Amino acid sequence: MNQKRLVVVVKGYPRLSETFIAQELRGLELAGLDLVIVSLRHPTDKKRHAVHDEIAADLLYLPEYLHKEPLRVLRGLWAACRRPGFGATLRGWLSDLRRDPSRNRLRRFGQAAVLVAEWPKGGAWLHAHFIHTPASVADYAARIMQIGWTVSAHAKDIWTSPDWELSAKLNRVKWAVTCTEMGHKHLQSLADDPARVHLSYHGLNLDRFPPFTQSRPARDGSDPADPVQIVSVGRAVPKKGYDTLLYALALLPPDLHWRFSHLGGGGERENLQALAATLGIAGRIHWQGSVDQAEVLAAYRSSDLFALACRITADGDRDGLPNVLVEAASQGLACISTTISGIPELFRSGENGWLVPPDDAVALAAALKTAITAPGLRQQYGSAAAAKVRATLDYHHSVNQLVSLFAAEGLYP
Repeated sequence: MNQKRLVVVVKGYPRLSETFIAQELRGLELAGLDLVIVSLRHPTDKKRHAVHDEIAADLLYLPEYLHKEPLRVLRGLWAACRRPGFGATLRGWLSDLRRDPSRNRLRRFGQAAVLVAEWPKGGAWLHAHFIHTPASVADYAARIMQIGWTVSAHAKDIWTSPDWELSAKLNRVKWAVTCTEMGHKHLQSLADDPARVHLSYHGLNLDRFPPFTQSRPARDGSDPADPVQIVSVGRAVPKKGYDTLLYALALLPPDLHWRFSHLGGGGERENLQALAATLGIAGRIHWQGSVDQAEVLAAYRSSDLFALACRITADGDRDGLPNVLVEAASQGLACISTTISGIPELFRSGENGWLVPPDDAVALAAALKTAITAPGLRQQYGSAAAAKVRATLDYHHSVNQLVSLFAAEGLYP
């Protein structure tokens, strides 16, 4: 008996910033599921993580821009229109288009048609990562083919999507999972059947992040030859709050000695570098650029403090529980962040880290000063956060939960 295959739609693959998706896909494979990855975009990162090389799934790229592959799109539409679900799906898409008259809406339907035409052999179920664009493609394709589909919702996709669209998808999907309690409650409030929305923290592959057993130096910012090493990992985009972090660093006393390293790409990096120069702190900052997971782990282990000043942007974009905070905490690295989204679900300020309000450079500077000058407190908080990660955020828990949900749909491991 041939195993049924799970077809997983993602926005782009592989992506350095979406390690949590890659580790989940690999976890599902190791649990025995047969996957096909369908990507709406080609990769733009020059590097890739080791886990991407371990994933064995077949890979299908849909047309990123319909006008660049017109014959492929036409073949897709011809194949799709011969399916019994095409008419009703087309009418539903036209209704969506009236509410969202965008090129992106056109692209989603064209990509769905191509997916129908090029449906992977043995594919039996559709699952989308992110409830915005990938879920739209999965939704249209599933309705055309009259098969079931499911979705993993994360952060930006939840909070930048209109409620009417989220509600419609949640009422058609067989089940959904999401990774923070805040997102879970929001999606449950939009679903006719809240029970179909499950809370599933991503967790961390702790085999890739074994405990850091060495002692960190007791740096306290008093020695100019041995400054406190502060690190942050993340894309230079507005929701990460790096401008606030730079303002906070500039507020620190001039006789407090620190160095800050940023790891990651992102379109705001040049602006942030200019801001650092304007604030007079450029000489204390190293911009390392995009890195792989091994380089990230080395940075956690050589640093004294992790900082990430997450915020909610004007369009509602935000992080959930950033994977980098979980990674840093797994290494016993003391963390400073903000009180938004799922971050307080891992950290308790004054117990295992420092949390401050978003967009508050003064409060952030005060927390940084305390953390820089108190190596004993950094060790205490870092150890407490590491213990919580290892007790509650092992990714095997979420993978096992997903395996059970997929098994109920006939996808047996």
